[in-house]
Amino acid sequence: MTLYIVATPIGNLDDITLRAINTLKSVDLIAAEDTRHSGLLLQHLGIKAKLFALHDHNEQEKSHLLIEKLKSGLSIALISDAGTPLINDPGYHLVKACRDNNIQVVPIPGACAAIAALSVAGLPSDKFSYEGFLPAKSKARQDSLAKLIDEPRTMIFYESTHRLLDTLQDMQTVFGANKRVVLAKELTKTWETIVSFTISELVAWLNEDTNRQKGEFVLIVEGYVKTDNDIDQKAINTLKLLQKELPLKKAAAITAEIYGLKKNQLYQIGLDAEQ
Repeated sequence: MTLYIVATPIGNLDDITLRAINTLKSVDLIAAEDTRHSGLLLQHLGIKAKLFALHDHNEQEKSHLLIEKLKSGLSIALISDAGTPLINDPGYHLVKACRDNNIQVVPIPGACAAIAALSVAGLPSDKFSYEGFLPAKSKARQDSLAKLIDEPRTMIFYESTHRLLDTLQDMQTVFGANKRVVLAKELTKTWETIVSFTISELVAWLNEDTNRQKGEFVLIVEGYVKTDNDIDQKAINTLKLLQKELPLKKAAAITAEIYGLKKNQLYQIGLDAEQ
């Protein structure tokens, strides 16, 4: 009785590993996020297997059925639509249930969009923070980003076509226009594109051609690096908020008092922002 967590291609079907193919051929049952989508992959690989639908909406309800099958001696593979299961895909509840029931869980590693993008980003990769998808609403998204202002590690985000520009605009608001970001689009697919810009430059680049805004995206964002002349981004955000209600001179003075900074430096930052 073993549950195999099997990574599948994120685009290029040649990225399936030999071990993954052999595992999918040998198991009694394959639990898949979308059985129709996964059925096409299995057909391509020449694998005939019984599929079981396990997705976000039924995982907690159906996991106990798979646990019973595993306890009866069956071997099961878990796959997602693409990439490594559980990385922004279903599977957590099933794996936890297996651990709680002393059922062996074996990883069959392979493609992962987050790691693929990080490996070519040219940003520090010794330490990184995987953030997945940000909230759909701008206020909640900005609140989540605000918690990462001082994050020193490289940050990894996923984003969809419809929210890409809104997310980048919120990143610019919270992190500042000059934060370095690498956009990896359609990894391993025909239209794979990987570019590196500041946030403001990336927004401009995307707006030059709407086709650049289509696809599946990974955003690799540089972490916070403090220098001697740095003004904390939280202070800058406070200054921006106060400027909406007060003259710049007063806003700079209040911000300086709150954060123990020089008001002249904050005043200059406010002037630069108005230009």
